Amino acid sequence: MPFFTYKAINSDGEVIKGIVEELDEDNAYTNVAASGLHILKIRQARSYADFYLKKIRSWGIKANAVIEFAANLSVMLRSGIPLVTSISDIAMTTENKRFRARLLEVKRNIELGASFSSSLSAHSDIFPEIFINLTMVGEETGRLDESLSEVALHLQRMEDLRSAIIRALMYPVFALIGTTGALLFWLIYVLPKMSTLLTSMDVKLPALTQNLILVSNFSQSNWYIFIAAPLAIYILLVLLSKKESTKYYVDAVKLKIPILNLLLSNKLLALFAEQFRILATAGVTIDRSFDIMINVISNSVFKRALVDIKGDIMLGSRISEALKKHDKLFPNLVVRMMSIGESTGNLGEQLNYLSEYYLRKLDDISQKMGKMIEPIIIIVIGAIFLVIIIGLMSPIYDLISQIGKQ
Repeated sequence: MPFFTYKAINSDGEVIKGIVEELDEDNAYTNVAASGLHILKIRQARSYADFYLKKIRSWGIKANAVIEFAANLSVMLRSGIPLVTSISDIAMTTENKRFRARLLEVKRNIELGASFSSSLSAHSDIFPEIFINLTMVGEETGRLDESLSEVALHLQRMEDLRSAIIRALMYPVFALIGTTGALLFWLIYVLPKMSTLLTSMDVKLPALTQNLILVSNFSQSNWYIFIAAPLAIYILLVLLSKKESTKYYVDAVKLKIPILNLLLSNKLLALFAEQFRILATAGVTIDRSFDIMINVISNSVFKRALVDIKGDIMLGSRISEALKKHDKLFPNLVVRMMSIGESTGNLGEQLNYLSEYYLRKLDDISQKMGKMIEPIIIIVIGAIFLVIIIGLMSPIYDLISQIGKQ
């Protein structure tokens, strides 16, 4: 939805400015006016500014704040405290001012007659779609407290998944930066001094040493390439990932890279199991569940598989049978557990087991990632510096041999 910037006067006569996300200008005007503000000016933000406005508007509101809100609201509703009072109490005790303002906007919309889920949908930049959908289901079934409890558990698992990915990538990134820095130091600072010394000795330099000197000279005069090249590759990958025609192939390559494929495949399976679990538990239909999962999962290979699986299910196939056709993405464990869930009628329980299993596995991978990559890094670094040392020592050895013969 587009963003609209407005300038208005509140009940105290103060001029305030704000941002609202709505379907069109009329809805934006109605939404702002319904909050008790007298609008002076309202206009739609330019399309290229939407992304930055969304980032600015949600800046500082972390996922933990939303998780804590869902958990606390669930407990308060279960205790019999009215919804509006619960939201107001949570807002007043929230330290984050931006999040407090959002909660008060939600409360104000409910007081004006809007449902809780529709009030949350006006803040979809901080409340994920699954939060809004499950809240809607909770309102329809009269089990809003249970839905919010499930939402809190789900969001916490998603946060744990994100943390596990970050932990897994920290060591490789640090090692790559450290190795590149050490190599550049040798090429730009150490080798030029050594090459000057060697050439002054009037010794015939081996081909390896001559090539090292050429690489060193190139590195000195074109050092910026070592910074620009990784940046250019990153930008290229981002641009390729933006286009659907190339994104599929980029994602397919990621799933085939050793070690990285282990991380990505387990992440995707954990995300699939957890998303399906929370939707199945809430009573969301299979087709709607797959639509939501297709939107949530970013990997095009996995997404295309889910589209095919949904099509097979809509044609009458069992979920396990549809998953089995994509055995390269869904291992036998997933197919077997889904088959048991369908046969016994406790699909949610089996999905919960799969979600916990792959989250534990991913956490274990993140802790062992350093040990898995360390041998590769040691071999690469060792090979690079072995070539450098041989290239530097060969002419010195030849010089000493000549002196010995004299």
